[in-house]
Amino acid sequence: MRIAVSTLGMPGDGLDRAIEIAAGHGCQGLELRLHPDTGVHAGLGAQERRSVRERVEQTGLEISALAGYVGICQPGPDEPVVEALLADLRLAADLGAAGVRVFPRGGDAGVGARRLKAVSGPAADLGRRVLVETHDSMATGAAVAALLTEAGLPGTTGAIWDLLHPWRHGESPAATLAALGPWLTYVQVKDAVSADDSTPVPMGEGSVPLEEAGALLRAAGFDGWVSLEWERTWYPQVAPVEEILPGATAWVRRFGAQASPLR
Repeated sequence: MRIAVSTLGMPGDGLDRAIEIAAGHGCQGLELRLHPDTGVHAGLGAQERRSVRERVEQTGLEISALAGYVGICQPGPDEPVVEALLADLRLAADLGAAGVRVFPRGGDAGVGARRLKAVSGPAADLGRRVLVETHDSMATGAAVAALLTEAGLPGTTGAIWDLLHPWRHGESPAATLAALGPWLTYVQVKDAVSADDSTPVPMGEGSVPLEEAGALLRAAGFDGWVSLEWERTWYPQVAPVEEILPGATAWVRRFGAQASPLR
């Protein structure tokens, strides 16, 4: 496993500060939230894109993923969704990120599969993947796996297992991993008060089954990115991400040993 940290945990900090935090706390990657507030978004010009990439890479970090907000299954016409996702994929190619995170934002797997197929050719040409997160209307591994199976595009799609959401919707870590196994590309790690209260807390101080999930990933030989998604943007009262990162890096060190290949 390789450890990254999301800029979602650094509201108000610019890119240089985010890079400093990641590099200074043992991270190998930086997950960039796509939003005007962060200074990283699809509206950046060519020179700005070069600058972002160079500033990250000159510290030895990689951009682990772009955390986009496209709703791949959201109701409505396909064209705006497809165009927004293509713009994010082009940005990923320019910044050197392997994939773009999307949310379901709807429960119709047929709609999402159709849109994933629409961007598959350009994604392949760019060498990028669309990563569907276990979130909102498809919070479980079973739901995301059904979408990705219907799309049938293993070369240009993958799954992000956010350890919080499947569990808080009643799916065990073992069931999530079993469902996502062929698709699992990326893990977002976090802890929270309870299944009913998603307020972030330091690793190991909440109720998310981190020990079970870590042991399962180790046994499966997962060797992809694990990103700390500390949601300080939504919970400004919680501690700075710098105080939480040591627990996340320790978790990755504990469970990063590989036993057998995941796929």
